[in-house]
Amino acid sequence: MTTKTRRYDLDWLRVIAILAVYFHHIGMPFNGDNFDIMNPESSKLLDDIMVFFEQFRLPLLFLISGTGTIFAFSKRTWVQFAKERAIRLLIPLFFGVLVIVPPQIYFGNIESFSSYWDVYANGHFDVNHLWFIENLFWMSMILIPFILFLNSPKSTQLVTFIERVTSKKLGLFLGVIPLILILTIAKKYFPDDSKSLINLSSTLYFGFFLIAGMLFASAENTWNHLKQYRKLNAVIFLVSSILFYTYYLMPHELLSPYFSTNILWNLWYVVCCLVGWSFVITLLGYAQIWFNKKSSLVKKLNEAIYPFYILHQTVIVIFAYYIIQLDVNIPVKIILLIITSFPAIILIYKLLVYPFKITRVLFGMKKKT
Repeated sequence: MTTKTRRYDLDWLRVIAILAVYFHHIGMPFNGDNFDIMNPESSKLLDDIMVFFEQFRLPLLFLISGTGTIFAFSKRTWVQFAKERAIRLLIPLFFGVLVIVPPQIYFGNIESFSSYWDVYANGHFDVNHLWFIENLFWMSMILIPFILFLNSPKSTQLVTFIERVTSKKLGLFLGVIPLILILTIAKKYFPDDSKSLINLSSTLYFGFFLIAGMLFASAENTWNHLKQYRKLNAVIFLVSSILFYTYYLMPHELLSPYFSTNILWNLWYVVCCLVGWSFVITLLGYAQIWFNKKSSLVKKLNEAIYPFYILHQTVIVIFAYYIIQLDVNIPVKIILLIITSFPAIILIYKLLVYPFKITRVLFGMKKKT
């Protein structure tokens, strides 16, 4: 097993990906979707913007988690890795379900409860936004044999093949083909949008990005190819974005006489895959230029970002419950939600999570160094 060199660009991208999730949830009460707390009025423009960013914020997070998994495994045996995953994922998950998520359930259904403690008395527990932690744990466990394979000489042929393919101009972009096949076929049998692990259309889609991250981390020359073809990939992303919005905004009455509903949905999945994949490979290339420098700031941010993720949605829901009742427009409410929730999350982290051993464990943090 070889020990991987730390990549500061990935640390920055992890921070950026979690912040993207935060801002996505900031917008959720106002875009007309089914969130825990909903504003009386919604913004179609906000929804049109958010649907675009939905195509790559979580794929980016899963891909970075895949690279991080390889880096973590390179320093451990598979038993040590499983133990580390359990400590850093399962403990925060159980703690989150019991302590962090219940306020979301209460404020999201406040008319159904006589008091906050009814949430516990009636057993209203859910993973909610912590589904990512749950899925990442089980995916990591399932993929241990594959990770062992990647860390062994047996993977040489596969790694060499990936590096050879990605050395071609469109080689990296070709990764979108299996992604499209996975999503369109899985959606046929699992059409639900649930993030549950047993919803294979979601699990296989995000799993593809997780495995892609593992492969990128193992095929080190591929990083050079991501950097080399970043401008070409940026052009592909721009074209994919135009195709995405053209299809998204096009009145489907124009197409429905000629295509079945199944084909129309498959076309939607195709443009989603094009945007998601092209964005990720583009960003991984440019991040090597922008972010791959040692920084004390990113070290602190990278340490804080996991507790930030665990806390963020609950804090947003609590503040949103009161803010949506104000007689002001949506932009003002969004600004108020940002300037109240963000400092609150940071204060909770600095005062209650960061200083204490027990809370550091509960929030998946490592020991102080």
